[in-house]
Parts: sequence; structure tokens; C-alpha cells
Amino acid sequence: MPFAQPRKLDPDELRDYALKLLAARSLSVAVLKEKLRRRALDPAAIDPLIAQLKEYGAIDDRRYAEHFSTNRAAAGSHGSQRVLSDLLKRKVAPKVAQKAVRQAFDATDEPAMVASWFERKSRNQNLPELLRAPARLASAYRRLRVAGFSSSASIRVLKRFAAEAGQLESLEDAEPPAD
Repeated sequence: MPFAQPRKLDPDELRDYALKLLAARSLSVAVLKEKLRRRALDPAAIDPLIAQLKEYGAIDDRRYAEHFSTNRAAAGSHGSQRVLSDLLKRKVAPKVAQKAVRQAFDATDEPAMVASWFERKSRNQNLPELLRAPARLASAYRRLRVAGFSSSASIRVLKRFAAEAGQLESLEDAEPPAD
């Protein structure tokens, strides 16, 4: 059974809806526009509303990207490439996203972040024994790369637990460039 389409909103209701969305969570301008487009009775009302919200300071992609990047860097839950990718998925302008990520991760020690992340994800396991198998070593490397950590920092940390991690450096050259 398909869901009923949400009711279309007039400009005043659309403004209230936008404020309700922004009160729940911070959004990029493009994501907010997309959400408003789905509910707008008159699509021409969206651009003036966005301009008004920008004027009031309710939305700002630069501030959104800086906040998002800083929180992710402080949490140590993702590497810079993953944070950049997430911002681009949220339709933040590439230059704005790159600058915010660069500022957030400038003062971080990436190998320490990688080690912390890897040990947290692999707790209660004997890592040297676990990473002895080439398949498990490659799997750990892929997990670190998907988390957004650079290949050099990932390999450096994996070398602490498995001497065979040096063989992963050949994969580094064969990888396609990150988006």
C-alpha cells in the first residue's frame, strides 16, 4: 500500500516547515531546498524564502561545513576523506567543504586517530594473530580506507600489528583516486 503524498504548503506554511526542519537539525542550503521543493505548492516561493533564511543567518553552508567537520574530527570517528565525502553528499560546495575539512583536520594526528579507531573497532581481539591472515589484513586496510583515513597512515598503523602490512603499499598505487 503506497503512502499518501504530503499536503502541499503555501508560502507561510512553507516558511514554518523550513524553520521546523532547521530547528530539528542543521541542513545545507541544497538539502533544505530539496526538502522544500517536495512540499511547496508554488516552487517560486522557495528562492525568496532561502534568501530570507540566509539573511537571518538561519542557514549558512560555510558554518554548517565547519561545524560538521570539527565535530567529526573531534570525535575521531572518521578520517578527512570520509568527512569530505559526507559533506559533498550533503551538497555543500566542494571548495567550502575542502576548506572546512582542511581546517578541522589540520591539528589532528592522523596516525593516532587511525590507531585509536582501529583499536576501538577491534577491541577484545589479539590483533597480531588476527592480522596474520592476508585476507584479514586486507579487510582491515579496506575498513580503514572506507572510514576515510589515508592509506599511508593506515599502513603505518597496521605495520604495528603485522609485518606483512608493507605489502599493502603496492595496493596504494593501484587504487583509483578519491572523489
